[in-house]
Amino acid sequence: MPKSDGFMDAALTEARNAAERGEVPVGAVLVIDGEIVARSGNRTRAENDITAHAEIAVIREAAASFGSERLGGADLYVTLEPCTMCAGAISFARIRRLYYGANDPKGGAVESGVRFFSQPTCHHAPEVYSGIAATPAAELLTGFFRSRREK
Repeated sequence: MPKSDGFMDAALTEARNAAERGEVPVGAVLVIDGEIVARSGNRTRAENDITAHAEIAVIREAAASFGSERLGGADLYVTLEPCTMCAGAISFARIRRLYYGANDPKGGAVESGVRFFSQPTCHHAPEVYSGIAATPAAELLTGFFRSRREK
């Protein structure tokens, strides 16, 4: 398993920040040439936008910053296995590598569910590395949803 050089820690910080805002605690950072160029947590509630997942937010920010919808040299670190929407965006943006923490058997689309990158209709599949900081990522999510049920 490759070393994340602290990038997953930065994604976990974004996830914690999202939780503090009442968002589902998923965080992402986009890295190019060893530098974080975009970071975000989920913002679906704040923006009243179901597409404002952390992955989409960092792809949008980096694409705008670089003036290109293609981010072929980018590595994406996200705390939770991306959903189908986010997997599609990762593919279309030509993200080089995807690193993610916790598996999402119900909503994930990389190693769970539709396995988007394995489909013959997928134009680009990144290298995928799963299980990076999976325990803290999963604990953050389970704690968040437990606290919601207890209210």
